[in-house]
Amino acid sequence: MWPLGHAALAYLLYSLWTRRHPARVPSAVAVVCVLVGSQFPDLIDKPLAWYATMLPTGRSLAHSLLFVLPVSLAVFAIASRYDRPTYAVAFAIGAFSHLLADTVPALWGAEAFGYLLWPVVPVEPYEEGPPSILELFSSSLGDPYFLLEFVLAAAALVVWRADGYPGLDLVTDWLGWASDEREHPSR
Repeated sequence: MWPLGHAALAYLLYSLWTRRHPARVPSAVAVVCVLVGSQFPDLIDKPLAWYATMLPTGRSLAHSLLFVLPVSLAVFAIASRYDRPTYAVAFAIGAFSHLLADTVPALWGAEAFGYLLWPVVPVEPYEEGPPSILELFSSSLGDPYFLLEFVLAAAALVVWRADGYPGLDLVTDWLGWASDEREHPSR
């Protein structure tokens, strides 16, 4: 799955998790945490496998439950120390949803999912070196799984709007696009 699909699925699951409590929506910082978590396995594995050649594939170390679980527990311990366990839950939902989404093709035999227990279960290393992003993208274009990502993204946008666009204010503030209302409260 591509970054857009991972982000969309993670946001949908996190928004669903927050709705366990009536009238509760995701906070801005929690949305950032869920988005970082949703990309975390690829941010670790892809560079280390494709460019540094330290890992056998782009799905090994950070795609392994043996790595993601202890990292999530460490994030939870740190966040709890600062009385912010919700941020750790958001990160964990993002990270575990990434693994879940990457496992779906294996359910219909498209690929193996031994990476979930790497290094206990070995993974097949690249035979001819790492794939190029353009090759991966062009080979994905006709894949229904790739097209599903846009459906997930549309659903996530609808839910994000219903949640009140949490996190958007962080981005606009960071970019210096403060709204006129905040700049000129007397208007």
